[in-house]
Amino acid sequence: MLRVAGRQVHECFDDEAGGHRWQRIPPNEKRGRVHTSTITVAVLPEPAAAEVSLCEKDLAWSTCRGTGSGGQKRNKTETTVLLKHLPTGIQVRCETTRSQLRNRELALALLGARLWQSAQSRLYEERKSERKQQQGTGMRGDKRRTIRCQDGQVTDHLTGRRWELRAYLRGE
Repeated sequence: MLRVAGRQVHECFDDEAGGHRWQRIPPNEKRGRVHTSTITVAVLPEPAAAEVSLCEKDLAWSTCRGTGSGGQKRNKTETTVLLKHLPTGIQVRCETTRSQLRNRELALALLGARLWQSAQSRLYEERKSERKQQQGTGMRGDKRRTIRCQDGQVTDHLTGRRWELRAYLRGE
């Protein structure tokens, strides 16, 4: 992975996505055979951190009695908190402590963590899909650029543009 920052970075690397082939004849090759190396490149913007904001109108609170052993206190008081995020349908149940107020705080924190995790996985899947689309399969038909050292020529297969190898290596 390479991270590049600066002005007009996107314009500089916009045409680099796809398969790149590097063809050369190694100095120790006695029969003159061409060796080919392939790499796939994806140019993606860096994702912004997903933030989770909770609106009170999006939350449905309810309480109930706890389950399990605990005696008379547990059977008579509603300390268990049920919290549902209405837009996503994610629901949290918290009966960790004997205090309803503390269980409310814990349920809200847990819901925030689950929403954040959901947003992160959605961002990851979108980024994965975009990367896969740019890289292709890495097969010969997906090639973007071929660098041929033996005849000093670089070919961009999508635009049809050709460079001399020396100019390409200088960054032109």
